[in-house]
Parts: sequence; C-alpha cells; structure tokens
Amino acid sequence: MPRISKTVEQAAVARWFVTEGQAVGEGDVLAEIAAGNVTMEIEAGVGGVVQELVVPAGADLLEAGTLLARLSDTAAPEDATAADTAANSRQSSDPERRTSTEPASNDAAEPATPLTYAQALRAGLAAQMRQNPDVFVIGESVADFGRCSAVVAGLAEEFGHRRVVGTPITPHAVVGLAVGAAMAGLKPVVEVTAWALALQAIDPIVSSAAKTRYRSGGQQGVPIVLRGRNGLWAGAGAMHGVSLASWFAAVPGLKVVCPATAACAKGLMWSAIADPDPVIILEAEALYDTTGLAPDDDLWSVPIGKARVARDGEALTIVTYGSGVALALDAAELLSAAGVSAEVIDLRTLRPLDMPAVLASARKTGRLLTLDDGPPACSIGAEVCAGVTAAAFSSLKAAPVRMAAADTPVPYAANLEALVLPAAEDIAAKALRLAGQDRV
Repeated sequence: MPRISKTVEQAAVARWFVTEGQAVGEGDVLAEIAAGNVTMEIEAGVGGVVQELVVPAGADLLEAGTLLARLSDTAAPEDATAADTAANSRQSSDPERRTSTEPASNDAAEPATPLTYAQALRAGLAAQMRQNPDVFVIGESVADFGRCSAVVAGLAEEFGHRRVVGTPITPHAVVGLAVGAAMAGLKPVVEVTAWALALQAIDPIVSSAAKTRYRSGGQQGVPIVLRGRNGLWAGAGAMHGVSLASWFAAVPGLKVVCPATAACAKGLMWSAIADPDPVIILEAEALYDTTGLAPDDDLWSVPIGKARVARDGEALTIVTYGSGVALALDAAELLSAAGVSAEVIDLRTLRPLDMPAVLASARKTGRLLTLDDGPPACSIGAEVCAGVTAAAFSSLKAAPVRMAAADTPVPYAANLEALVLPAAEDIAAKALRLAGQDRV
C-alpha cells in the first residue's frame, strides 16, 4: 500500500483491475486505492503473473506498506492484451457488449457487409446512438442535408436535430461546449472537419478534456469523442494536409485511435464512444472511399489499445497505422515476390501503444521498419523504434529503420504532393536493404 500523499498514510483498496492468475505487464494498472474523496491507481512495476490478491477490495483502511498482492517473477507473455493496460482499465463493462478481435485479413469472422471506410464509421456511430440516448453529434454542417460528410450522412434525419447539432466554423467553442456536456453526463461526438483546424481547439482538448480525470482525483471523467480526417489528401495543401498523430499521442489523458479498415473503423468507433475518457479518432481521408467487410452486429467492437497482425512474416516487421497499412501490405506483396517474408503490424491505437505485440514481432523477425503518415521527427515510428531498441535490443539483427512523410509542409502542386509520402515500391526497396543486413 503506497502513501496517497505525504500526510495520508492510510487507504483502502477501492477495486482490483486484475484477477489471480492474470498476466500483467510493466505499467499495467493493478488496483485503485482511496482515502476519503482522494483516489489513486497502483501500477505494476514489473511484468509477471498475479499469484495472490492478499487484500480484498473493501472499505477497511490499511497502513502504508501493507502487502496487497503478490506477483511472480515470470514475465508477462508478449501477446498479453493491452485491454488490461491502464488506459483501458476503466472502459465500459456492458455485459451485452460483444468485443471481437479484427481478423488479420479483410474477411470478417462473422456475418458481414461490404462497407466503405466512411460508412463503417457511420455504422459504429449510429449503433451507439440507437442504444444510448446520451450520445449526440455536434460539428460544422453535420445536420445540413446534402453538405454533411459521409460519416454523419442521414443521422439528422434518423435522430433529429436535438441529437445532431450543426454549428458555425468555431472549433474552440464547439469543443468547449462538448467538454462541458460530457462533464454533465452526456456523450458528445465532435466532428472535426479537418484535424488541422482543431488547433484552434487545442486548449479545451488538452487542458480540459485530457486532464479532468487526473485533476479531479478520478471522480470526474470526460467521455468525449473527437473525430475527423487526418493526414494528407489530394489538394489539401499545407494548411489542411497535416497529421497530428504524434501531437495527440504525446498528451497524457487522451486515447488516440487510427483505424485502417472498415471493420476496424466500425469497431473502434463503438469502443471510443463506450469509453469513459476522451478519445481522438484520426480518420485517414484517403481511405474514406475504400471498401471492406464490416461485421453486421451492432454490438461488435474493436478493443482500444490492441494491435493486430495484418500479415504474418518471418524476415522483418513493418509497423504502421491508418493509410500506411495498405501501403505496407502492398510493399509486403512486392517483398514476397523477391523472396522476403514481411510481417505487417497495424497498431490501430496510437495511445496506448500495444508494445507487447510490436515486441513479439520484432523479437521473432529481428528487423524493424516503421512507417508514418507525418514527418519523422518525434513520430509514432520514433517511439516504436525507441521502445523496441530498449526492450529487445539483443534480438535485433539490424538497426531499426524509420520511414515517414517528407519533413516539409505539404505542397499544393500535385507533382510535389506525390513526393511527400513514400510509395509501396520505396518501402519495399528500403525493406530489402534492411533484410540484407546481417548485424547491427
């Protein structure tokens, strides 16, 4: 039992987030302790298996230093689900909720319908709105028939203008209003026309939504979803063609997801709205019209914090997300023709990162290549490379390689715009050089 503060030396175990026999990783939340109105979470200092919960959850106050649980020295398995991590410990426990891991291919594991990426996002959103009357949509043009985006098309007709609220182009005011509504018990879903415009709303996102649970000692959450197109799309130019993935992933208190397929888009939308904390959905505009199978079940979801193996391989690992997944899969096909087997990891969630899944793949192949849709400096790929180098250095056969968008504002000229992101051929060429190395 730790001290909650310098002056509070007694606390009670309010609840356990783990059970005996469960594998945990370093940093996973084990329990919540409380003293009066003050609460604190206890995290695992090392990975292992929970051998015994010595103290049951209850109201009895215990002295600081009291033994609460025993963990074995056995390391947690590399494929332990990130659903047990701190970021997901408070996620909805609706007994009727059906969570399914997205299949490695685009073939759904249950009855499914071909949907575009945008339609799948809408399907997940509409399913939540039908089940929960507290869910509402707010944003520019979301209620304007014929002008709204494909993600919210038809929602105003189905749910009415009290639950689909159109606004002027005032991102700061819209997000501020939504944060207040979330604090009051509603579940707002804010449509951001383009994430570059959300910079006007960075204060309510970072200072209010992300920090309220911490500042309130765990008593007040902000169950808000902020979603919109992110990254590069044709003709976007420097003002709109911006990826804020690494920006938001660096903010404690935010969860950040970036779906790459229709199935993932529907499932992550469901999970984001069910989550009791703020979730950022970065939607790749380049994928909106792409089609894939999405499960028909309105209760189907994809867990936040869990990556997937999009393609099995042995020679090297490619880690990416969003629109980069299709590029990586195309590159893997080119590599296969050259006799190189590449494994593709679709992160799906950028915060919290599913590092156990990444490490398992990197240890298996010994070579790592990361691919970002934004500039390389301080990128998601940089974080992945640092994590793998720190935790699996002895397993690496070569130094990790980062690939990313050009380190420049996005040009408007089409011929220059085409040079910003690497093509599948570029990725395959870089991977071939990486696979040809025999030592670090």
